[in-house]
Amino acid sequence: MERYKPNVTVACIVHCQGKFLMVEEIIDGKSVFNQPAGHLEAGESLINACKRELWEETGIKAEPSRLVGIYQFSASAELAFLRFTFVCELDDIVQSAPQDAAIHALHWLTQAEIDDRSRHLRSPLVSRCIDDYLASKGTELSILDSELLSIAASGNP
Repeated sequence: MERYKPNVTVACIVHCQGKFLMVEEIIDGKSVFNQPAGHLEAGESLINACKRELWEETGIKAEPSRLVGIYQFSASAELAFLRFTFVCELDDIVQSAPQDAAIHALHWLTQAEIDDRSRHLRSPLVSRCIDDYLASKGTELSILDSELLSIAASGNP
């Protein structure tokens, strides 16, 4: 039996004045909407991965305020994800630009506008995470411990 190895990803719900910042990307020739999101890189904490993905995909530098949830999703029998979703609250809607060429456009959308695009969401996790955020689910960032990253990097057991 092959060992189960889901992809570890981070996502960031960016919320301001009742709207959510969504990235639009082209996947397999189709336009899809997602939160700023991507894969955890070697030696990177989950929080730093969130901040990096937010910067790369939107040009925004911000600190996440809490962890909304941890989600398991199987896109197919061969492709699974373990997604850590964070939230960043902004005081003002900012006009920004993606630093990553894979991002086609950025959109500030209400929950109703996102729901109207449900057929065009990258995965069901997009709306699930927003629903959880709006239900005030989540926890403080202190639940995440990345202290052992420095030990692993130094080669000490």
